Amino acid sequence: METVFKAWATGRKLYLNFFDNYSLDQLNKTPNGFNNNLIWNIGHIIVAQQSLIYKGSNLPMYISDDLVNLYKPTTKPTGTTTQTEANELKELLISLITKTETDFQKGIFTTYNERITATGFHLTSIKDAFEFNNYHEGLHLGYMMSIRKFV
Repeated sequence: METVFKAWATGRKLYLNFFDNYSLDQLNKTPNGFNNNLIWNIGHIIVAQQSLIYKGSNLPMYISDDLVNLYKPTTKPTGTTTQTEANELKELLISLITKTETDFQKGIFTTYNERITATGFHLTSIKDAFEFNNYHEGLHLGYMMSIRKFV
């Protein structure tokens, strides 16, 4: 699991770079031909991680229902993300890694609800969920690398 956590932290640092290299207007811009924008992808991976790991383990998530409703799968940007909201997402990118690693070390993930993801991954354990989360976050990082060329 050490490698899984290391890969996750490395990916999250790449997400953080978007906050440093793009303005709020650029983060919010949905280019022609795309269904979402840079900031939506960041919010989405945060929500997906919490859902995959915590909700999948019947544990409370560290994020609000409002955040879940804005960024869960099948959603699209519904408005402009404010600077305050962007700051919250930026903070969550890193703080949730620490919380999740600590929770994992404490052994709180004792059950997992087996399921098949929308992309066809069969998740049977918390370890599967962590590994799929890294794949999922890598996929969205790729989307963002395409979007950034047009903002």
